[in-house]
Amino acid sequence: MAENGTARRGSPAHPVPAHPVPDPAAAVERHVLAPRAGAPNNPHLPLLVYRGAVGEGDRAATFESLFAGNGWGGLWRDGIYGWHHFHTTAHEVLGIAAGRARVRFGGEEGIEVALAAGDAVLIPAGVAHRNLDSSPDFLAVGGYPPGQEPDMKGTGEAEAARAAPRIGRVPVPATDPLYGRDGPLTHLWHPESGAI
Repeated sequence: MAENGTARRGSPAHPVPAHPVPDPAAAVERHVLAPRAGAPNNPHLPLLVYRGAVGEGDRAATFESLFAGNGWGGLWRDGIYGWHHFHTTAHEVLGIAAGRARVRFGGEEGIEVALAAGDAVLIPAGVAHRNLDSSPDFLAVGGYPPGQEPDMKGTGEAEAARAAPRIGRVPVPATDPLYGRDGPLTHLWHPESGAI
């Protein structure tokens, strides 16, 4: 989630194609994050990291166009909170529009992922995430699947225990936020595997 969900930074520096498409050669990393100390995570749906999904140009506008074009909404531009948090009511996509960041996924005992401009990450409901460090120009574009609105939860044993049943009820989206009906999400996330 953004530090300020309504923030808008800068104006487009480059025109955005009428129908932008993600790089078909983008590599996709999968990370299954089981429950860990105070973070419910999601042992059934993998965290997906799309490397180099968007090329040069106005990446923020391109990510927004791709996300919206694939039915994802609640779009925002901002940074990533510097404290561990997760959502029990929504999955979340982050497109890195500018700069770089080191983000920890899965709580204190989770994994550290380096993200750079052009990368995107799909975060399953329940997966804790936190910005460890970022460049001064860091900018992310975030969004959520149709019909899903994020809540905000901090990590902790009691919170994680209460969250697990809700996380398992968050539906798997019908479309990948970058590739639509035929993308990594639709191939790697299966509705029957979403229950925790």
